[in-house]
Amino acid sequence: MVTTIKRDPMRFLRELKKHYDVVMRIPGSEYLKSPDFVVVDPKTGKKLKVSFVTLDDGELAGVVYDSIS
Repeated sequence: MVTTIKRDPMRFLRELKKHYDVVMRIPGSEYLKSPDFVVVDPKTGKKLKVSFVTLDDGELAGVVYDSIS
């Protein structure tokens, strides 16, 4: 189940970058086919898909994101 967060997407990304070393925009990524979060800006309706990328051993490798058209 995808979690929806109502917040400014750019602010959300800035906060992620404070905590994670790798935060990349990768359009068409396989990880974004079932994202962990969808961030929705309540003022503009702009949407952003966000997924955490983990390695086979469960270690977090980074975060990928892309906007929803």
